[in-house]
Amino acid sequence: METNNQIDIDGTAVSLDELIQTFKESKSSGQKANKALKKRRDEQSLKPYQAELIKLQKHIENTNQKMIILFEGRDAAGKGGTIRRVTRYMNEKHYRVVALGKPTDEQRTQWFYQKYISHFPRGGEIVLFDRSWYNRAMVESVFGFCTQKEYDDFMKGVKGFEKDLTRQGVVLIKLYFSVTKDEQARRFERRKTDPLRQWKLSEIDVQAQDRWDDFTNTKFEMIKRTHSHNAPWTVIRSNDKHKARLEAMKVILNSIDYEGRGEELDYTLDPDIVISGARETEIMIAQRSRSGKFIG
Repeated sequence: METNNQIDIDGTAVSLDELIQTFKESKSSGQKANKALKKRRDEQSLKPYQAELIKLQKHIENTNQKMIILFEGRDAAGKGGTIRRVTRYMNEKHYRVVALGKPTDEQRTQWFYQKYISHFPRGGEIVLFDRSWYNRAMVESVFGFCTQKEYDDFMKGVKGFEKDLTRQGVVLIKLYFSVTKDEQARRFERRKTDPLRQWKLSEIDVQAQDRWDDFTNTKFEMIKRTHSHNAPWTVIRSNDKHKARLEAMKVILNSIDYEGRGEELDYTLDPDIVISGARETEIMIAQRSRSGKFIG
């Protein structure tokens, strides 16, 4: 029997408001459970490739090779999360993650590459740069943290610098994580409201959306002018974090031949996620021809 907005359920009178609230809580709980289940499945699907990364690391150690991996891209593009997945099960003695802050007064007087070279790998080691010398081509250029001459000198000289590295046997992998403007805004909003992520939000982040077009133009120039046969750019579409992490692992695993490679795994790159630097510039030029400007 129903009276005064109350419903009788198994002999218990329940108000309509209580019923609606219970339904909402149940739905929310179900969504959280589904999200947690998906996250667990995603993490499990990475494990075979993480096991391969351990083999690759062991091979580099045994052969005394040196590997440098650059993680570049806009703020909130997923660089840090990918680095954590790549290194999760690696031997900590044979890899390092380098994330440098603002240059000191002393570093400003040094050769630009000097502070980065001091962190380069020894034989048998992998170094992952969470942002690298390409800070000069992106953040420093957009926000005026370097002079026009400093920017021009960098853009003219970086290909030669990287060619010298690879000529000496360093395996250099350059990854650029590309996220859309809407997705970046969504991730920034989450950083604002999530106390566990608020530390990630910086003053630069706050301005990133307003300077979107400036970053896009600078990205185009950087990839176009610094993509080379010796040190090519690989662009990772990172709106889907899980797919970006998986494909980044495949790019790293495909960079060298190593012993014990698990042939049962699929190392084929997803063309919707992984784009060469040369192809990315072609896509951006086509965007500009159609709409009058780059999209991202």
